[in-house]
Amino acid sequence: MAFPGTITVTTPDFADRTRMPDRFAAEHEDIAPMIEVSGVPSEAVELALICHDPDAPIPFGWTHWTVFGIAPDQTTITAESGREGVTTKGEAGYSGPLPPPGHGDHSYYFWVYALSRRVEGEPTREEFLRDYADAVIEQNRVIGIYSR
Repeated sequence: MAFPGTITVTTPDFADRTRMPDRFAAEHEDIAPMIEVSGVPSEAVELALICHDPDAPIPFGWTHWTVFGIAPDQTTITAESGREGVTTKGEAGYSGPLPPPGHGDHSYYFWVYALSRRVEGEPTREEFLRDYADAVIEQNRVIGIYSR
């Protein structure tokens, strides 16, 4: 299915499609925003979160954060909510926005996926989308904007 359905994704840290506060950027405090989720379908066995910047000037964009193994009844997602995977930077954990200076606004999509089966290990964003697309029951996102 994978339509937004009943799942809702928000953050108390910024309004959807507005500028993210500097504290979340790599050149500042580099901390992950708190992501809130509600309306998770009852058949979900796990949640996954991926933060992705499709505006990055590389072919597949830039993955800033992956978290797998999140309990479906979790209403707040933080770094401690599951297993953090590797970002495009090649390191596990959150990697805040750092668009090239003067490159304009970049959009940071914090996608939450409700899954029908558990994610094994810590796949990259591309591996997750390839290997778990058939397990996505619903998905939705909140978008932050950032530029330098």
